[in-house]
Amino acid sequence: MAAVYSGISHKLKSKTTSWEDKLKLAHFAWISHQCILPNKEQVLLDWARQSLVAFYKKKLELKEDIVERLWIYIDNILHSKKLQNLFKNGKTVNLQVSLIKIINERIAEFSRSGSQTNICAVLSCCQGILSTPALAVIYTARQELIVALLSQLCWSACRQPAAAVVAQLFEVIHLALGHYLLIQQQQVNPRRAFGEVTGHLLQPCLVLRHLLSGGTWTQAGQGQLRQGLSRDLRSQIEAMLRGGVFQLELLSSYKEELLDQQQGDSKLGAMKNLLAPMDTVITRLVDAGYCESSLHAAVVASSVALLYKLFLDSYFKEGNQLLCFQVLPRLFGCLRISHLQGEQLQALSTSDWTTELLVVEQLLSSVASNNIYNIAADKIRHGEAQFRFYRRVAELLVNHPQASVPAWFRCLRALVSLNHLILEPDLDDLLAAAWIDADVAEFRTRKAQEALIHTLFQTYVKLRQVPRLFEEILGVMCRPAAEALRQPVLAAGPSAVLCECLLELPPSQVLDAWSLVLEKFQSLVLPYLRDDMDTALKSLSLSSLLHCVMFNMRSLDSNTPLPVIRRTQGTMQGMLRELVKPLLGLLLDPPGPEPELWLQKVSDSALLLSHTWAQVDTVLGLNCSQYHAASGAPTGVIPEVSNLPLLLPGVETHHWKKIEKITAQFDSLGRYCLEQLYLQKMKRTLMQTGFQCEEALCTLRDDAAYILASGRESLTAGTMASWDGQVGTVSVVTYPIAHWHSIVSNLTILTPYLCADDVRYLAGVLLNTLPMSKVQEGSADEEPNITLGKISEALFHSPLLPEMQSLYSAFLVCLTERCAGVLCSGARGDLRLLSQQLPWVFGEDPADVAHWETRYAKVGPEGAESRGEIAQNLLSLAKSDFPIRLGGEQLESILGLLGVVSALQLDSLSAACHVRCFLLLLSTAMAKLRGPCSSPQTLKFLTTCYRLLGYLQRGKSARSVLKVMYVSDIFEIVLTSLFKASSRFLIDRDDPSWLEFLRVIGTFLEQLLQMLVQMKLSPVLNFGKIIAFLSECKGYTEAASGKQVKTQDPPGRQLLLVALTTLCGVLGPSVRERRQQPEAPEAALPGLLQQAAVQLGTLLRLCAPRESRGLHPAFLSSVCTLLEVEVGQHPRPSETEISRVTDKTPLPGPALYRSVYSQVLPALPALAGHPQSFQAAVRFLALFSSAPELHPEGESVFASVFHAVRNVLADPAVPVQVIQDIEPHLGALLSHMLEARTTEDFRTLLQCVLHGLDVRNAWRADEPTVLSSVTLVKLLLSCPLDGEKSRLFWRACPQIITALTLQNREACQEQPLPLALVESILDVLAALLRQGEEAISNPHHVSLAFSILLTVPLDHLKPTEYGSIFPRVHNALFSILQCHPKVMRKAIPSFLNCFNRLLFSVIHEGRQKDKGSADDLPAVLECARLVERMCSHIAARAEDFAVFAPFMVAQYLAEVQKVTLSPAVKGPLREGVYLLLDLCIEPDVQFLRASLPPGTRDVFTELHGDYTKHHKGKHEGERRYTA
Repeated sequence: MAAVYSGISHKLKSKTTSWEDKLKLAHFAWISHQCILPNKEQVLLDWARQSLVAFYKKKLELKEDIVERLWIYIDNILHSKKLQNLFKNGKTVNLQVSLIKIINERIAEFSRSGSQTNICAVLSCCQGILSTPALAVIYTARQELIVALLSQLCWSACRQPAAAVVAQLFEVIHLALGHYLLIQQQQVNPRRAFGEVTGHLLQPCLVLRHLLSGGTWTQAGQGQLRQGLSRDLRSQIEAMLRGGVFQLELLSSYKEELLDQQQGDSKLGAMKNLLAPMDTVITRLVDAGYCESSLHAAVVASSVALLYKLFLDSYFKEGNQLLCFQVLPRLFGCLRISHLQGEQLQALSTSDWTTELLVVEQLLSSVASNNIYNIAADKIRHGEAQFRFYRRVAELLVNHPQASVPAWFRCLRALVSLNHLILEPDLDDLLAAAWIDADVAEFRTRKAQEALIHTLFQTYVKLRQVPRLFEEILGVMCRPAAEALRQPVLAAGPSAVLCECLLELPPSQVLDAWSLVLEKFQSLVLPYLRDDMDTALKSLSLSSLLHCVMFNMRSLDSNTPLPVIRRTQGTMQGMLRELVKPLLGLLLDPPGPEPELWLQKVSDSALLLSHTWAQVDTVLGLNCSQYHAASGAPTGVIPEVSNLPLLLPGVETHHWKKIEKITAQFDSLGRYCLEQLYLQKMKRTLMQTGFQCEEALCTLRDDAAYILASGRESLTAGTMASWDGQVGTVSVVTYPIAHWHSIVSNLTILTPYLCADDVRYLAGVLLNTLPMSKVQEGSADEEPNITLGKISEALFHSPLLPEMQSLYSAFLVCLTERCAGVLCSGARGDLRLLSQQLPWVFGEDPADVAHWETRYAKVGPEGAESRGEIAQNLLSLAKSDFPIRLGGEQLESILGLLGVVSALQLDSLSAACHVRCFLLLLSTAMAKLRGPCSSPQTLKFLTTCYRLLGYLQRGKSARSVLKVMYVSDIFEIVLTSLFKASSRFLIDRDDPSWLEFLRVIGTFLEQLLQMLVQMKLSPVLNFGKIIAFLSECKGYTEAASGKQVKTQDPPGRQLLLVALTTLCGVLGPSVRERRQQPEAPEAALPGLLQQAAVQLGTLLRLCAPRESRGLHPAFLSSVCTLLEVEVGQHPRPSETEISRVTDKTPLPGPALYRSVYSQVLPALPALAGHPQSFQAAVRFLALFSSAPELHPEGESVFASVFHAVRNVLADPAVPVQVIQDIEPHLGALLSHMLEARTTEDFRTLLQCVLHGLDVRNAWRADEPTVLSSVTLVKLLLSCPLDGEKSRLFWRACPQIITALTLQNREACQEQPLPLALVESILDVLAALLRQGEEAISNPHHVSLAFSILLTVPLDHLKPTEYGSIFPRVHNALFSILQCHPKVMRKAIPSFLNCFNRLLFSVIHEGRQKDKGSADDLPAVLECARLVERMCSHIAARAEDFAVFAPFMVAQYLAEVQKVTLSPAVKGPLREGVYLLLDLCIEPDVQFLRASLPPGTRDVFTELHGDYTKHHKGKHEGERRYTA
């Protein structure tokens, strides 16, 4: 074979050999070891290169597929492991420049024409060269090649090629940029680097960066480019521009160009000819030919912000502020908005404005954040050069408002922040365009607008020039304008801003602003109001502004200077006399036949000011004794009730009747304000001492009735709108919300004076507007505005609602009436007969319930007959076809109403209301469901009904129901109805909804029976009737006769099982309690218990599962109850009645219990995931273990149960969370068993546990065994051990701690960390240390705990894992500190090592992160609080830790300097360090100042200053008052 390949080079060069054969020979020559050829790799690569060069130079004709295969051949060589191994062995293979030029030419052709011929192979070859340092040297040695390649690659990417090429193309660009950056860093000629970048790379790189920033290739729908690669490419482009265009060596050139400075350094040689670098960059940037016109403006905009940022990064330092500014106008001039004029600017679309304004915002933000603009320096040294530029920008923005663009508001805000004088010449136009005339609807834009208004007000507050600002605002508001098109001036955002501003102003400035508004109102608006709609709208806007000023200013008090009080008094009197009364006077003229719109706005304005004036007058009078509130008597008129206040002083009473007629025509602000006036009048009346007189009470009732009636019609109609809570935005649409909000806010004032009909009306509105679907869980809507539903929901959940008894009762009546209405709509049959049988559903007056109680609570035969009447009616209806049937919509309605009932407090109802609710709920539960109602729907409906019946029967009036019906009757009615309903259920018996239904039914029946026992309401009679009824049930008769049914365990039989279990569960304890009484117990109840037990046993034999997977929670619970009854009877076996009954009908006996026992043991792991079943199984095992006579012969039940428990804990199929949930039940089981077992049994158990903790289990990777043993130790620690067992356990404790130390060491070496095992070890360790405070005598065993704590990893954990591990380490450490002081004195260094690990981990986890969820912070914050708590305990032991305190502080400072802590985490840690500083004496502080490194010393100085200021002084003040 060697001979075959020896002449390969001749064959490859031979013209007679076909190209197919040449390629095959070349391929085999490359891969074959038998081809012996000197310098073979170089020969083969040169042959392929020469062939391609000859082809592209037209010296050789080749087919396209041959050319492609040649490229692929070269690519395979470049990427082969063989070539890489050659390089590793020190051999060289050289590439020729001709191949590199061909590659560059192909990529250039691809970038120009988009031709994709062989482009994938060419790019792959290029990637192979650039990714191999030995080959890439040909590019790095000849810089022009890499520049040309990079330029063409970027242009290729800018053409947005096909998806197949994108990933490969960008990988090559990434590599090429990396190589060029290395070359650039080594470049000694800055002129050359500048020329290369500006001449070849600037334009394509800027376009490419813009496309990458816009997510062109990283959108979710494409996913052609990784986010990380996109980010890296943008960073590389920025680094390349910084290194080429903004080199430090070019600073003098920029200064010469921008500042007209001559270079003073003659050594700059090569730089002398490099003039105007910024002009060069800008010329290349604005050149229109390098990209499409549609893209050009966006590229320029994004590049302007980037170039300015890079310029600042490179050249900004103190003293270069003017230079950094001079770049700004030139870059700003590149934007279209800077040079387009008139119609050209108007032609720009909103998206164009958004793009360019975002750039302007970034430029201005850079100026502000770098402190480039110094107002004084600019004015004194530079002739206001910066100020003039910013004025130019401000004029552009104000003259071309873009109120739909958030960035426009942010640009104006940035200008205001720089210098308020920039915008002051255009302040009126700014206020008009950005606020008063702006139409802003979108949320983000509204927030930007509010931020601008906030900055404006805050600026003028600091300057104490708010009156000047108010003057401009009023000037804009009073301009001629289409007022109807204006938005409300004071919506929620601007109103909040103005409120905040007014609170910071001195009273004199507020009064100045107040006077300005009054003056403008009186001079420019008031004279022209009549018949002028625009002026009327202006008056409403000014009234809103005046209302905001008066409501939000700081109130006067007794410390206010007297001149301010007098001025305020005068302003109030002048406002009432010269503005409020004239406005009200316009309303007194007789209105026309049709309501006039201008009159509505004038009435709104007049009544808003009246309400505002009256409210402010009252508040000032209450807060300031020197302010004299106006009297309530009208002038010149003798009032009917002279000592009662009026709506407004000086306005005759009869005038208000005319005003009310006008406001009654409009649902608007005026009506709302009139209601507020009446409310204020009621409050002033209630503040008088004689408000209890008949006249005052009559007035209060009239006022309350008027307020309610005012908005009744609109509130009944309802609205889906929302209101922002501001008076100025009340309109026809939002009036119902404002009216309802006003009523609900003042219910405590109104309800005492409302008649019963009005209270019922309020209750009806509350029910109608309550969102049914969210009653129980509350609204999740984050919309800040107010709606009718939100107001009603807030009232419904308010603790005040039950306190308002009249409204609460009325609401309950409305609710029951609505439920009864739904039931009536589903009625079938004779309604007259039904109204006699079910008067609580079909009665005419739903509120008239009291007669039931008086009728059915009589003593004697008549009362018993009455009781029987209701029961017989319900029972007959339950046995027959119940006459109420509910369809799908009716079911949804009733479920919504029942949801409302569920959220009410049903434990404090009156007796009559309680009886009606009980009967109504019982009737609802008995109703039949028709149509498409599925079994889950039916179960949900029935579960809700019986859960509510259970809530009801826990109330204080529960006994009132038993005056209407006997417990036995209710029991029979409920089960009869449920047996009929269950026959239609098609549901799996293990369905969670079915299990929940059975639990609810059992709870309700148990409540009834417990009430029967506790109140001693003829228990023998009632229990006897119940047992007789159950013995006649179909399910029991089938079980007694041994008749088989198709279904193994039908729903009806399970219901019967629940009923019998509940009956035995209540009767059993009752009988045992009576046995313990000294007097002879009656034999009836034990006999009844025995009958019930026999019935339950009979049913259980039929229901007994054939295999363990059939263990149902109801069955297990029933077996437990029956076993409990039998165990309870063993102490009294001689009772004749019991033995007599037992002889006749024997109980199931040991066979059933042993069968269940044999099934429960292996099924325990499977049952662990089902809480009800598992609890029942554990309860059964506890009872079974306490009855030795039932135990199988030759078997230790204790050992079997213990091993079953261990199998549960060791089963890998049982999740860790489930184990944690069932631990309390397993602990109770172990406690129960250990009480009756011997010390030998306990010793066996302990040996088994210790065997499981053997470290060999960890070496065998038997984690379940180890985890189960650790959990068993935890369970044993929760058991009350006494005597020898306790001594035995604590003697084994050292062995346990040693085993835990070894297990923890092995576990912490595993990856990933076995979190459950480590957590359990830490829990057990902490419990051992706490409970073994006196039992653990050897300090060495306590010291072992430190090694465990130091081994547990606290880094590289997920947030949830960290939040779980950290508190456990802290608890163990805290247990040592608290419970083992003797050990602590000798082990403080070990303790501090553990503590420092906790502290350092919190510092690193609590650092500010660029990425990560905000949900992680609460866990770290809780850990920081634990560290603070530990510091407090350390500080409490000053005698032990005082020496170490300065070192602990020093370590904290050293570590905290490495990161930037989150402020939330920093707070608790600092508080903890302050406690450590309490232990430091003055020499310690001096020691720290002298020994800490300079940077850390500064941090300590700041920390100690804060400590002295905030902590030390506070605690010294506390000590002063401490005995």
